[in-house]
Formats: sequence, structure tokens, C-alpha cells
Amino acid sequence: MAESRGNRVKISGLRTDIQGLRAIAVSLVLFFHLWPNRLGGGYVGVDVFFVISGFLITLHLLSRPPASGHDLATFWSRRVKRLLPASFLVLSCTLIASRLVAPATQWQNTAIETITSALYVQNWRLANSSVDYLAADNAPSPVQHFWSLSVEEQFYLVWPVLILVLAWITHKRGWSLMATIGAGLSVLVLSSLAYSIYATALEPASAYFITPTRMWELGIGGLLAVLVFRDRVTLSPRVGSAVAWAGVVAIAVTALVYTSATPFPGWQALLPVMGAAAVIFGRPEQGTLGRLLALRPVQRLGDISYSVYLWHWPLIILVPNVNGGHLGRLDKAFIIVLTLALSSATKRFVEDPVRASNKRFTLPRTYRFAAVGMVVVVAISAIQLFEVDRYQAQAAEQLEQALSGDNPCFGAASLAPGSNCLPTRKGPVVPSAAEAANDKSDAYTDNCWEYPPFTGTKTCTYSDEESDVSIALVGNSHAGHWLPALQELAKTYRWKITTYIASECTLSTSAMEWNTDEKRRNCLAWSQRVLERTQGKQFDLVITAERNSEPAKGETLATSYDTWEAGYLGFLKLWEASATPVLILRDNPLPGASMGSVPDCVAENEDDLRVCSGAKEVWLTPDPLVDAAKELNSGSIAVADLTRYFCIGDRCPGVIGGVIVYFDRSHLTKTYGRTLAPYLYDPILTALNR
Repeated sequence: MAESRGNRVKISGLRTDIQGLRAIAVSLVLFFHLWPNRLGGGYVGVDVFFVISGFLITLHLLSRPPASGHDLATFWSRRVKRLLPASFLVLSCTLIASRLVAPATQWQNTAIETITSALYVQNWRLANSSVDYLAADNAPSPVQHFWSLSVEEQFYLVWPVLILVLAWITHKRGWSLMATIGAGLSVLVLSSLAYSIYATALEPASAYFITPTRMWELGIGGLLAVLVFRDRVTLSPRVGSAVAWAGVVAIAVTALVYTSATPFPGWQALLPVMGAAAVIFGRPEQGTLGRLLALRPVQRLGDISYSVYLWHWPLIILVPNVNGGHLGRLDKAFIIVLTLALSSATKRFVEDPVRASNKRFTLPRTYRFAAVGMVVVVAISAIQLFEVDRYQAQAAEQLEQALSGDNPCFGAASLAPGSNCLPTRKGPVVPSAAEAANDKSDAYTDNCWEYPPFTGTKTCTYSDEESDVSIALVGNSHAGHWLPALQELAKTYRWKITTYIASECTLSTSAMEWNTDEKRRNCLAWSQRVLERTQGKQFDLVITAERNSEPAKGETLATSYDTWEAGYLGFLKLWEASATPVLILRDNPLPGASMGSVPDCVAENEDDLRVCSGAKEVWLTPDPLVDAAKELNSGSIAVADLTRYFCIGDRCPGVIGGVIVYFDRSHLTKTYGRTLAPYLYDPILTALNR
């Protein structure tokens, strides 16, 4: 992940303290990924790597400042030889292994992310998907750790150009080279840090991945290189040791105290970044810390840290597909051992030979190798995408045939009163497991959602031109997935359906614990705007359903129920005061309470679909909106409970009547939603006539 050991502070020797720091960094990342609940801030190991890379790269550029395009090409060729051979190897192996052991539901995303990883833009893809509420339920890809490598490669692309420009300005103006470079880098570091603080406060999910919020971390290493270049600033061994120990403590504190809930990077990243810089600046080559970092096992781990970073994550993601889905202690020990073995082999047989073959890897050949390697990885990924497209086309045809048929046991009909249908225990099913993730209501394809930060009030209308009844569908995604059922009824009974739906935001007078204050305020404001547009007799009926995925402000998910209920009660009273006719649909069972994605489960267990079911008492969680309505007991607010069409006895299946019920961990597929339409009609008719 970071620079090779061939980059040195002095040409005369290797810095064992930096190799030891690499070992610390990769250990933090590895143990965080294996035991996230025990080392919640272990992800700061990536930030330590950034500082090391920025320091060594800048030191190299200062010793040989680029003065021409050829110099830049030579610098980048070294990066190609250092990073790409192992990277291409791991990407290719991971893609093939994923195709062999991972469920078909994950093939498409893995192929796409392999392409973005090979092109070193993975961080931007993850930044985009990180703010997608539904993407949060997707299984992590075995190559998503390439986001940090993408940041580094983008840094390597920009940094030498910046040094070249600053050196050229120095030559033209007659200024001091170190002073000019230091000033230029300081401006970039401060600008990036300021933007990192701003972006993290605005949208921490995407800020975590993007290059502008991370550039300052590598830049801190660069400024440190300017400071110590040719021993411009040095510390005595005693002071240096104290500074380095302080740096190690800072890194350890963040690893132990920070969690996934810590807004990051922003100003919170200053502690691990400055800690890493302190270790490098302190140069603890003597004393206790120096001796610890110089231990042979520590040095060896530092030597192979890049390959360890590459190999560990694919193993963590793919091994559960082989061993039954759970990583026990022995599994984790196996992953550590296999990671070290693969990393040592990669270092010996891939990294070192390529770096040592300067005669064979001339400048043109190096770039040809990079181009060919990228083409090969992209081509393998494309083949997998073509395969997915073919399967999806077949699945779409099968689904169309199933929908046009006259099967009395299809979907929810299999659970209707008087039905003698047998439970679905084996495949095939519709939609197919691979297609189910895309089997969503038209609200998604028609862009009907209001997404964070909830600055508007987006709506969609579905109607016959001669609609007799006007219905508003309002709420979050667990209201939105009822749209297919309402559309089926609207076609038959000439209803007009208007949507007011937002991602995660709830219709409540109580604030949610969003990750930014802006989202918290705007979610409440969106609720108020929806109230204004639906209250009174503006619609013949308002239909709503909700799912609480965020805690109430100042609370946790475990302690939020009473506040959720109170917030819903307050909102329902506002509808009641304006005599708004409301129908509340009780929330559906939640597979995510005990398992992952339902389509993933189906893809892995088509021979025994009973595996993809859950206990009713676990999946059917309490509904604070329904409880609020019962407490209010208003004549204008009705409740409909269709649980019987989701559960059989004490079990709730993931496949009912040959139809996959959920397209992820909680949301209904469009197909199953359509089969619920006949059983939604009576509650709606009753509510309309109240």
C-alpha cells in the first residue's frame, strides 16, 4: 500500500522505524477488519500509511526534483513497477475466486468494483454509493479496500507535477527551493484539511473516501520531508525518542477510542496523522521503541505490508462463502496465516523481481505492462458482466412468463385464506436471486425519492386520466415499496397515486440522530412540508408506512422506541386535527434482524429455501407508528396489518409462493408487492368509506 523500502531518508540506509511503522499500520487495519468491535478505530492504519507514503515520495522528489516530462514519466514508471504487478495479481485472483464461491447476486458489483480498482478510481465509486441508503445493505465487495490505493495513485499523479511547478517557479524567481516548496505544500495541506473538515461535517460517508479530504494527510508527510531533508531539522536521540513514543500513543489512542460512528476524516484525523508524523520525525532508531520496531518479525511484516493489505480483505469477504457464513476464531486465524503466506510469496515472486528488473522494464515496456495489465483485468471483469447480463435477460423472461400465468399459488396468493398451497422449499424462484436486487418499485427508476439533505419535496403521480380517487403515499422507503401494490389497484379502480417519499426520513415531530445537523433539521422540515401538502381533504386518503433505521436524537437504537412513538403520535395528531383520512400499513417483517440479504441467501440455498426464513418473533419487530395510532384511537386514522401474507405460523419465509419477498434485508420486491394488491384493497376501501 505504501512506498517500497527502497525509498529512504538517506541513500545510505533503510529506516527500520518506518518499516516498523508500516507493520503497526497494517496490523491495525487487519485486526480492525477481523475484530471491528474490539478495535473500533483500527481503520486509522490507512492514515498512517498515507503519512508514510507522502513522506517517502516527497523525500524522493526533493532529492531528484522533476524538471521535464521525461522526469515525470520516469517517476510514474517506478510507481507502476512498485504497485501494479501485485495489484493486478490480487484483483485477477479475487475476481475469479468470487465467481467460483460468492453468490451470483454479488458478481455484478464485484466486477464493476474490480474495474474501478484496476483504474484506480474505486474511492469515487464508494463515495457515490456510500450516500445511497439502499446500498448500505449490499454485501461488501472483496476489492473495496482498493479505495485507499486509488487515493494514493491519484496523489502520485498530482504530487510530482506540483513539485515540478514549484521548482520551476523557484528557478524563475530566484527563490529558495525548500522555502517555495514548503510554502506551496502548506497551502495545499491547509486547503485540503479545511475542505476535509467541511465535507466531513456535511456528508461524512462520502468524505471518508474522496481524494480532496485525504490529500492533506499525505501532504503532512510531504511537509515533514521538506523539514528534515538533508538534516535541515534534527532532534537529539532523547527528544526524538520521546516524540516518537508520543506518536505511537496517539495512534494507539485513536485505534482504541475511535469507532465507525466517529465522523472521519475531518479534524478527528489529525491525531493519528500527527502521531504517524511524530514517529517519523522522532527517528526512534535507538532506545526501547527503536529496538522494538527493529525486531525481525516487525521488520518482516513491514516489508510485506503492501501485499498484506492487498490479500487480507478478499480473504475476509470470501472465506464465509466457503465455511457457511460465519468467521470463528479458527477461521480468523486461518485468514491471518494465509494472508501472511500469500503476501510473502507475492513479495518474493512478484514485487521484488519486477522492481529489480530495470533493464527488462524500460520506460516504454513499463507503460505497456500497465496498459496490458489494466486491459486484462477489465476484460475479465467485462466477461463476468456479460455473463450477469445474460442471466438477467433469462430471468426477466421467466418473470414475465410467471406474471402472465394463472398460478393460484403465486406470491401472496399462496397464503390467502382457504389456500391449499405448499410452502416453497426449493427453486427455481422469480425474480431470480441475481435479478431480485433490481426488482424495485417504479419510485426508484422514476426518481421519486427525496434524498439527504432533504432540501426539496419531490413527488411522482401515477394515474388514469379519469381518476375517481386521489391517494397520497407518504413516508420513507418502507412506504415506497408498497407502490407496486397500489399501482395494480389504481389500474383496476381508476385511482390516482401521488408519492411523497424520502430515504430514511420519518414523518415525525421528533428529531432523528443523523450524522449532520443539516440532515436533522431538513428531515423535520420535509415532514412539515408533507403535512402541509396532505392535510385536510387534499386527498381522499393518505397511506403511510415507516421503518426506523436511525436512532432518535441523543439516543441509541435500543433506547429510541418511546421517542419514536411520541414523535409519530405528535404527527398523527396534526393529521387528525385537520380531519385527514389516514391508513397506516403495519411494517413488514425484517430479515435483517437475523440474516443478511435475502437474495444472497436464496442464491446460496436454492435447494433448501427454508434456510432463508426467520422466526416470526425475531423478524416481526414492534412498530412505533402503529402503536402511536392505537394510542391516539382516532376515527380518521386506520391501521392495516398484512402480516399473515408474510409469515406462516411462527416462521417468516424469504420466498413465498415461488416469489422472492425482499430485494435486500428489508424491502419488498416489486413482484411480491404486486401480488399483495388484492389483499390491500379491502383495508383501503374501508378507510375511504370511514
